[in-house]
Amino acid sequence: MVPTQKIILWPYVLLLTFSAVVCAGPRDGRLDIYWVDMEGGAGTLIVTPAGESILIDTGNPGVRDPDRIVRVLSRQAGLRKIDYLIVTHYHLDHYGGAATLSQMVPIGTLYDNGLADDMPEPAPENSYLELACDHRRIIQPGDRLPLRQSDREGSSEVSLVCLGTRRDYVEAPANSAGENNVCSNHKPKDRDGSDNARSVVALLKYGAFEFFDGGDLTWNEEYRLVCPHNLAGTVDVYQVTHHGLDSSNNPVVLQSLQPAVAIMNNGATKGCMPEVFANLTETKSLQAIYQVHKNLRPDGTVNNAPDEYIANKQDAGHCHGNYIHLSVDPSGNAYTVAIPATGHRRTFQSK
Repeated sequence: MVPTQKIILWPYVLLLTFSAVVCAGPRDGRLDIYWVDMEGGAGTLIVTPAGESILIDTGNPGVRDPDRIVRVLSRQAGLRKIDYLIVTHYHLDHYGGAATLSQMVPIGTLYDNGLADDMPEPAPENSYLELACDHRRIIQPGDRLPLRQSDREGSSEVSLVCLGTRRDYVEAPANSAGENNVCSNHKPKDRDGSDNARSVVALLKYGAFEFFDGGDLTWNEEYRLVCPHNLAGTVDVYQVTHHGLDSSNNPVVLQSLQPAVAIMNNGATKGCMPEVFANLTETKSLQAIYQVHKNLRPDGTVNNAPDEYIANKQDAGHCHGNYIHLSVDPSGNAYTVAIPATGHRRTFQSK
């Protein structure tokens, strides 16, 4: 954006954040995750018990998606800065909103895959490469975000670690169990040569609670993540990879991670593919599947969770932009998933 646009946007956001902070109460020691509606893109906002913000991906180019992120950040979380931004890979529905977002709120440290000669697709646009932030870091497998811990009594430890990126993964711990016994179920698919396969894979922990975000990691790379050794362990919440497209969401991942809740950042006509939905519903550990959007594909390949578990039921032209909110108890032993726009709430126990 040109400087004149920056001048217009900053007062607008500061007004939003000021009003939100005035209304916000004291920190409650909870970990919060928001799936902001990017209408088929990705934008997952995490707010730690110490009040730091982590954003994984920024949605599509334009103002709509960054504006939705800022509204959740300021009005729901009462914050005025993105402390850590992780861009999982260089597709526009994941990094496209970053440059505009940087004009709307300050960004602390940006983690991404950097640039390399062997990149499978063109480099991201200059507006992204030149966006304003305090620091830029090339993320590596095993990297942990330097998160502050809450000083609230009874609050659990929070951490976010990169399990893999650029087709490279952390090593299995020396004391890990034997080989994963579900690996024999793997059925390879055609290799995906796009940047999806280079996605950052993140694991968030808060006490006993664990959340998995694999970006758009593709089928055969997912297999490498859990075979021969399961590098992610078991988790409570699984962000359905790649918006629910069937070039991802390998059943061996679902069988290895054994999530209780799956949350899909799909669009009205993007993602939530029949094969993926079937694999999810056949996963014995799953207690609930949430969707940011109801599947309204006109080709008849329609499958959906019950309406109660869907944030947006309208087509793209009439979308309300509702978000899904997950809040983890300070002990880390329980978490509640809510769709504030509809009043839905359900509480689950951490593993």
